[in-house]
Amino acid sequence: MVGAVRGQRGRKVARRPAGTLPAVSRFYLTTPIYYVNDAPHIGTAYTTVNADALARWHRLLGDQVFFLTGTDEHGAKIAEAAAAHDMAPQDWTDQTVKRFEESWALLEISNDDFIRTTEPRHHKAVQHFLQAIYDAGYIYPGTYSGLYCVSCEDYYTEEQLVDGRCPIHGRPVVEMEEQNYFFKLSAFEQRLLDWYGANPECVRPLTKRNEALGFIRGGLRDISITRTSFRWGVPVPWDDAHVFYVWYDALINYLTAVGYSEDDRRVAEWWPAAHHLIGKDILKFHCVWWPAMCMAAGVDPAPSVFVHGFLLVGGEKLSKTLLGRSGTDGERPVRLTEIAPAALVDDFGVDAVRYHLLRDVPLGSDGDFSYEGIVARYNADLANNLGNLAQRVATVVGSKCGGVGPAPGPAEGNRLAEAASVALEAASGAWERVAPHEALEATWRLIGAANAELEAAEPWKADPGPEVDRVLGNALEVLRIVSLLAWPAVPSGVTEIWRRLGLSGGPGDCRLPADAAWGGYPGGLRVEKGSPLFPRHRP
Repeated sequence: MVGAVRGQRGRKVARRPAGTLPAVSRFYLTTPIYYVNDAPHIGTAYTTVNADALARWHRLLGDQVFFLTGTDEHGAKIAEAAAAHDMAPQDWTDQTVKRFEESWALLEISNDDFIRTTEPRHHKAVQHFLQAIYDAGYIYPGTYSGLYCVSCEDYYTEEQLVDGRCPIHGRPVVEMEEQNYFFKLSAFEQRLLDWYGANPECVRPLTKRNEALGFIRGGLRDISITRTSFRWGVPVPWDDAHVFYVWYDALINYLTAVGYSEDDRRVAEWWPAAHHLIGKDILKFHCVWWPAMCMAAGVDPAPSVFVHGFLLVGGEKLSKTLLGRSGTDGERPVRLTEIAPAALVDDFGVDAVRYHLLRDVPLGSDGDFSYEGIVARYNADLANNLGNLAQRVATVVGSKCGGVGPAPGPAEGNRLAEAASVALEAASGAWERVAPHEALEATWRLIGAANAELEAAEPWKADPGPEVDRVLGNALEVLRIVSLLAWPAVPSGVTEIWRRLGLSGGPGDCRLPADAAWGGYPGGLRVEKGSPLFPRHRP
């Protein structure tokens, strides 16, 4: 992610005004909050797994990390769904939120906080934030009439519709008219342009920054921010006949979680280190509305937004494998929202699902997701490369070294030590660019180099002695370093490798770059073979 100025290790950090709190290496990372009426699917998992991997990487760097995800629980759709189930909206959200909590636990998401927009702390923050905007003169009453999509909870113009339907959900829109309060978004055109001019890397990739600039340069209209047609929302403090529009309410969660309205010091510590990871479908809200809202409330906009593309579902196996389980037509194309993370974890294990999402879809672009793709990637990288290296080394250590791992050779003149140094540098640069796929490519090149060294030396054919010890010690050291570099992606698998190498603690307890320096494996530790970590998957 990016901030505004260069910080330690050459990384960019948020600019802190002179005379404020001392600089601390913090990393505050957020996902969008997911609409609680929806079920977790592979698209929401894609965002959340990428965020989790970034958070884990920054923990390895020694940063103080605060990783937030959560659920969006207000609006007309929630009220309608609750009524359809003969439940109060709060009871309905209490029930449906569990799907997200359980799915993220299954995927080993390491979030530090899980925010729900129905929490009292959020209601307080929303009212405080929007009262500040109202007091500043940027909110006024009026009447709104327009074409409204209940699924989006957003208005559209005739020109934005596709065959008269919502361009996002494809469902008919309804014409609505009601008394609203409006936010003077139009007053922030130049301020937003100035902000983007002064912070050219605050939205990445560059194409998405240009898209945000296009919205702004096309002219900004004031937007409706309250509703009177339903009551399930945060009440407007200056007019109790209104509740806040769900998008305005939801965006403020990023400030709620760091103590906005309750702990000014915590906000000052964490907000300059905020990094939003979002999908491209919500770019307008995060890169136009949200920074303008912050400016109006007297808060600096978040310094970094990274926008990823969509997962595109392809291949033939998904329909037959996933839809067929529920008795539906296994021949029709599967929709992304029908692919539950739990179904894939059942088939492949959590590491395989995480690895495929991080390795095969470059963050920032649209990418293909298919059953065939996950099988191929699992077998090639996890089973044949990493799993085979770990199994082979443990087996030969057992037969040639009595099950006790030898120490690696010195770094000087050592091809694997050089390969490890190159992998660390390449992976570090890739994570810094928010390119997990490149970081994993670099890590797996090191695995390939170690496998090649073993094939060339064939220690399983040699008599025990110094040369066998050197070859196996180098391979054990590669496995140790790979466990560090791959921990953000496949935490369970590499933690088990770490344990089998006889090492104490786990990869997550280490700090980079120091702990990835060659020579960290001490030798003299009992190495456990165990069963294959990643048995080949038969499609």
